[in-house]
Amino acid sequence: MNKLRKFASLTLVAPLAFALAACGGGPTTPSATGAPASGGGKSGTLTVWCWDPAFNIYAMNEAAKIYAKDNPDVKVNVVETPWDDVQTKLTTLAQSKATDQLPDIFLMQNNAFQKNVINYPELFSDFSKSAVDFNQFPAGVTAYSTVDGTHFGLPFDNGTAITALRTDVLKEAGMTIDDFTDITWSDFIAKGKQVLAKTKKPLLSGTAGSGDMIMMMLQSAGASLFDEAGNPTISGNQALLKAIDVYNEMVKSGILVEVNSWDEYVGSFVNSNVAGTINGVWIMGSLQKATDQSGKWAITNLPKLNGVPGATNYSANGGSSWAISPNANQELAADFLSKTFAGSKELYETILPSSGAVANWLPMAESSVYAEPQEFFGGQPVFQKVIEFSKQVPKNNTGVYYYEGRDAMSAAVTKILNGTDPNTALDEAQKTVEFAMK
Repeated sequence: MNKLRKFASLTLVAPLAFALAACGGGPTTPSATGAPASGGGKSGTLTVWCWDPAFNIYAMNEAAKIYAKDNPDVKVNVVETPWDDVQTKLTTLAQSKATDQLPDIFLMQNNAFQKNVINYPELFSDFSKSAVDFNQFPAGVTAYSTVDGTHFGLPFDNGTAITALRTDVLKEAGMTIDDFTDITWSDFIAKGKQVLAKTKKPLLSGTAGSGDMIMMMLQSAGASLFDEAGNPTISGNQALLKAIDVYNEMVKSGILVEVNSWDEYVGSFVNSNVAGTINGVWIMGSLQKATDQSGKWAITNLPKLNGVPGATNYSANGGSSWAISPNANQELAADFLSKTFAGSKELYETILPSSGAVANWLPMAESSVYAEPQEFFGGQPVFQKVIEFSKQVPKNNTGVYYYEGRDAMSAAVTKILNGTDPNTALDEAQKTVEFAMK
């Protein structure tokens, strides 16, 4: 649902004068002390940078209301800051050593978290000594914001991947959602061909040149484009070669159609041109734009790669986590986050209906609100199912050059679809990333 995550990329450093001017929206509030207020509870002001008024900002404001019940003297000042601006400001403040201009809390795209912590460790605080129980979050999610065993982020919105399919189309082909549950990609392709033959509808669509589908396949097997030391492993990567083979076969068989833009992608299932999609759970918001299709959708887990050690039926795409800056407000900021985004069922139950923000916090699997059947998805308790899926998502190493690796891999896939030998294309991608790293 954090739609900006779909297009997230690290912003190039702007000229210093311009970038410092861009930081003008930074904190202007007094420092919070976290000291007890005269009326009980803590006191002070927390400044937060995040984006999307209907999603992240809404969630943060609701968290502030809940925290204020026991801490009425704590104020939360949310500064709307688009993701690209967050990245630019962090880069600029690190280079200018103006860390006093940081907010107390800021939101970070999961795939960019490790790169920023590794490049600019002075901008982040260690969460490990806080009251947050990281065992209550999926290991595959906390891994995004963990560097050298240290937690630097608190997971927020859920990027767990789902397979969403039109049950009426499957019925026409003589199948149900159960036929697509706990299967392999070879099974998926065979059944997709059956659906296409009987209904004339492809199962999936995807934006040409996007690496989303292949990156989800990789993570489902606990594989990556980089090793633990951050070195690229694109050339000769067997899991990657298998994922590309699967993608190539889906395109050539016609069960996956490539489109030219995000809007075309969403339109393909909203307008009933395809029978399903595979993406992060946040895609459910786009699915539900087609109100005439209510009751005709269901979700399940992902297919797994055949013959790849460690392959599972679970993956993720997107998501974000909260970071705390090393300002004097660390203790108050950590307490605030631990009692809201890592400790309040009320918060997640409040924001779910309006924003569709599905929690990463595992105790929400026991929530009666999350267990409610959803009419649009044929009465499935989809939010509860997603929490259960999230527990089984393998860890994924992103590292410093994640986006460079992803872009090089995506370019290689385009070449392969046009006839280039897969090993040759991946060797070129490896060299491209190695050059960028120099």
